[in-house]
Amino acid sequence: MILQKRTLSLLPLLASLLLVALLPATTHAKDTWTAVRSKHFNLVGNASEKDIKKVATRMEQFRDVFSRLLPGLRLASAVPTTVIVFKSDGSYKPFKPVADGKTVDVAGYFQSGQDVNYITLSTEVRSEDPYRVIFHEYVHLLVNNTMGRAAVPAWFNEGLAEYYSTFDIDDARKVYLGKPITNHILLLRDAKPLPLKTLFAVDHYSLERNKHDTRSIFYAQSWALVHYLIQGNEGKRLANFGKFLDLLVNNTPVETAFRDAFQMDYAMLEKELKNYVQKHSFRMNVATFQKKLEFDTEMTAAPITEAEAQAYLGDLLYHTNRADEAIAKLEGALALDPDLSMARSSLGLALTRKKDFAKAKEHLAKAAEGNSTNYLAHYYYAFVLSREGMDERDFVSGYSNETAALMRSELAKAIQLKPDFPESYHLMAFVNLVMNEKLDDALSMINKAVALSPGSEEYLFVLSQIYARQQNFAAALKIIERLAGSSSDPTIRATAENYLNSIKNAQEQMARFEQQRAARASHRQSQTPPTTVELTTVEQNPFAYLEDALRKPGSDEKRMQGFLTSIECSVKGIVLLVEADGRVWRFGAKDFEEIDITTFTPDVNGELKCGIRKAREWVVVTFKPPAGTKAKNDGTPVGLEFVPNDFRLSSN
Repeated sequence: MILQKRTLSLLPLLASLLLVALLPATTHAKDTWTAVRSKHFNLVGNASEKDIKKVATRMEQFRDVFSRLLPGLRLASAVPTTVIVFKSDGSYKPFKPVADGKTVDVAGYFQSGQDVNYITLSTEVRSEDPYRVIFHEYVHLLVNNTMGRAAVPAWFNEGLAEYYSTFDIDDARKVYLGKPITNHILLLRDAKPLPLKTLFAVDHYSLERNKHDTRSIFYAQSWALVHYLIQGNEGKRLANFGKFLDLLVNNTPVETAFRDAFQMDYAMLEKELKNYVQKHSFRMNVATFQKKLEFDTEMTAAPITEAEAQAYLGDLLYHTNRADEAIAKLEGALALDPDLSMARSSLGLALTRKKDFAKAKEHLAKAAEGNSTNYLAHYYYAFVLSREGMDERDFVSGYSNETAALMRSELAKAIQLKPDFPESYHLMAFVNLVMNEKLDDALSMINKAVALSPGSEEYLFVLSQIYARQQNFAAALKIIERLAGSSSDPTIRATAENYLNSIKNAQEQMARFEQQRAARASHRQSQTPPTTVELTTVEQNPFAYLEDALRKPGSDEKRMQGFLTSIECSVKGIVLLVEADGRVWRFGAKDFEEIDITTFTPDVNGELKCGIRKAREWVVVTFKPPAGTKAKNDGTPVGLEFVPNDFRLSSN
């Protein structure tokens, strides 16, 4: 290639630059953001105030109608719901869900959370109705909050949500329910239906992992079944359906509730449903209210700052698992307003997800300082402090006294500011449980959380642990057996099953302990002299019967007895320091989960905490000796058993 040297004149270039400089700069007006508060929803958006109020009215109308038709449901949500209303699809797009690195083109979506629920949509007209998915998910929120996700059959939960997703209203008075869903009807015509026994056996966990075709027929058939129970056969099954719901609310087992409510078996209902679907006569229910369902007079509206708008968007990004984008948005909000508590609180959470606890605590301490009225700032601060000491499995062995005191202080402020927020009570109970302190207060706190959100399996699990810590094994077993048997999440079910076995073992050991102690007391008071062999055994070792209850060493294991003086914890693992035979023994493990821990004395209970032990506690350690002579520790512990102070191990 031949390069040709050219001479360029600078005059035209300078003239064009001068022209550009003289032209007025093109600017884009910033969006005006407005906050609207209705009776049950908090809405913010860059749409017009009028459009935001329309969305608020639609949400309140749906909630009102739903409460009238299903009065048994608990409509007071345990956490607040924020609705973000975008003026256009273009402004909405950066905040739509992301799957596999791609933006999912939706008209609206619902994002539930333990601290806040988000509803997002655009007022720009599209062929897809944004309210369908929002109403569907909102029904789930109300049903789960009333009965608990695990207690509600998946077909009922999804069918009811689909039925009400088509809610529409005309002139604020004429309500349309149960509109036929074309996609479901077409699928039911062509696909082979699931036997009702199979349909009823599907749980939420398996549903989420089923193939698309199976999921589609499940949703279609569940919708058709609920539609039939409400409207089919001229509404004759509606009373049965209402009774079925009441029984579920009162924790009646599903099969029992079905039999008592419908007075039929699955085969009979399957026949009725088949006939209903084949007739293709899905009716729509129209209800006209005397008074218009208007809520404008209950609403307040006010502009919000750009910083507040960015804080809401950043918090939304955090709650949709986009921490990096959330951090950038929240830092931008703080650049505009360094004193914005909401932005600092959300930024602290986002940084926690990135494991940057130092910066997270700095932001949250500042958000919660003084007389902050932001209850979430205080709760988030305590939450992050609780997470800092957890491992990748969310296991924590203990907190320092200073950290525990700070968490309790912040949670007390959060509870005072918002007494109906269950997570504050839950975390307060958890802190007391970990510290093995104030267990009566912990029980009171977790019961308040359960009352506010009865469907939470996590709350019930903590409640069972507190009962077990108080040695109320019967109450603990009642809860944990329910979780182990009914949870649709295999992780929760497996954890519950393991914990169930631990409670049963502890119950058996304590019963054996009390039985033997009572026998020993009776033996000492007996007027009949014991045999020489029995007297010698009891005098030498009054707790000799514990030998049978202790863990038996394996072929490659040994055991010894001594005083547990300290537990050292680090990122590399834990080390038990046991004083015996005139020296301190060191036993190292990866974590507490690798050690079978049991107590045979009421003086020791609760989870082990790192640090120096407050009292000299007799323990029996079963361990595997080190493989080499240069090992840093004396072995790997596989069993740690707390025993009474007057117990003596007869042999190692």
